[in-house]
Amino acid sequence: MSPAKTVFAFIDSQNLHLGVKNDIVDSKSGTLVYAGWKLDYRKFRLYLKNKYNVSKAYLFIGHVAGNEAMYTSLQEMGYILVFKPTLPFHDHGVRSTKGNVDAELVLWASAATYNDYEKAIIVSGDGDFLCLIEYLEARNKLLKVLTPNMKYSSLLNKYTNYIVRVDELKKQLEY
Repeated sequence: MSPAKTVFAFIDSQNLHLGVKNDIVDSKSGTLVYAGWKLDYRKFRLYLKNKYNVSKAYLFIGHVAGNEAMYTSLQEMGYILVFKPTLPFHDHGVRSTKGNVDAELVLWASAATYNDYEKAIIVSGDGDFLCLIEYLEARNKLLKVLTPNMKYSSLLNKYTNYIVRVDELKKQLEY
């Protein structure tokens, strides 16, 4: 029997969180196509471990002061947090926070940890990761792309044989 492959997951936390949480409404009919839900991050980490033998799950997340208890909880669940500084901004009078983690995720998956794993799972539906997915697939290091829901970037359509939709796992991963 051959030894298990070393598998790392690289998770775009914002894309995952908002992708399962937000409702999706058909723009033409106005009907609800997808009802958002709350992901249980403990169940998700166990799913990654049990289904894909993920030994390290890197969660790329914007750092917001005051969220330390949440960060500690995520680390206790088995995630390795990679922080990005955040910037406050206003959108139509609503204060929000932006922490774009795309560059960090690509850097960690393609350089910083590249020699430490045999297979990678990318968790995001963002088309900005197309170059990373192409890179990993060309080197036979891409295992799966987990997208939060059905509305992932059409740039990823070429990789449908790698795609697993997290929304289809709602019954086992819902909080």
